Amino acid sequence: MNKPKPTSPKKKPSTKDGAKATFKKKPFQKKDFTKKPVRKPNLPKADDGLTRLNKFLANAGICTRREADVLIKAGVVEVNGKVITEMGFKVSETDKVVYGGETIKNEQKVYVLMNKPKGFVASMNDPFNRRNVLELLGKLKQRVAPVDKMERDATGVLLLTNDDNLARRLTHPKLNVKKIYQVSTSTNVSALHLKQLTTGFELENGFAKIDVATYIGKGEDKRTIGVELTSTKSGVVKKMVEHLGYEVSKLDRVYFAGLTKKNLARGQWRILSEKEVGILKMSQKEVAE
Repeated sequence: MNKPKPTSPKKKPSTKDGAKATFKKKPFQKKDFTKKPVRKPNLPKADDGLTRLNKFLANAGICTRREADVLIKAGVVEVNGKVITEMGFKVSETDKVVYGGETIKNEQKVYVLMNKPKGFVASMNDPFNRRNVLELLGKLKQRVAPVDKMERDATGVLLLTNDDNLARRLTHPKLNVKKIYQVSTSTNVSALHLKQLTTGFELENGFAKIDVATYIGKGEDKRTIGVELTSTKSGVVKKMVEHLGYEVSKLDRVYFAGLTKKNLARGQWRILSEKEVGILKMSQKEVAE
């Protein structure tokens, strides 16, 4: 039986002249505690011109989005001659979508600017069956929805569209879309309360703040103020003014995302021009970037 060879001890490192090497500790290096770069907030992506297939079918009036998902899974929907069963599949305006042997046409995008009258709700569904701004659109072929939930007793600039991508961007809290209101109260608004509006304070649904608040009334009449804000909270202007003890008699939105109600009487509406839509989309894209 072969005995294992004894292992020789490891030689200690030495210098060229035979002297034993000495080990020195590395000098202390101070760690870099500089702050990491601030991450950019997650903003909605710019419109790429594509639409989810289930939404495409829903916009065309075929069915709801959930029902469209069932149809897609069943393999009864074709895009450019190919059966699509993939969830989240997107199509462009030039794609040919076929269901039930018929070519489905995508709904044309439309953008409606309205001078909303008082007493109308700006919502797709109202459980109380009150008067709705959609009733004012008459025989508009396309189905549109208000971009934001404007108060029933508020008047002024309201945008309605079937472009969900743009609507989502215009109501995203991080994009800071500007709105301007004229607010009339039953009594004069004090300078202290005017300042408190811009300083901000807590409401039932959280902290609220207005960016700019100024008097519009002439002379000693300080019952009408103008406020500018980017908050997306519903009804926040009226809630803040009432929180300070004032009764709001008029709430008129005169500006929204670059749009005004110029040449539009109460209850009237018009279709935005291609130029206006282009400017609206471009301004929101620049803000996001």
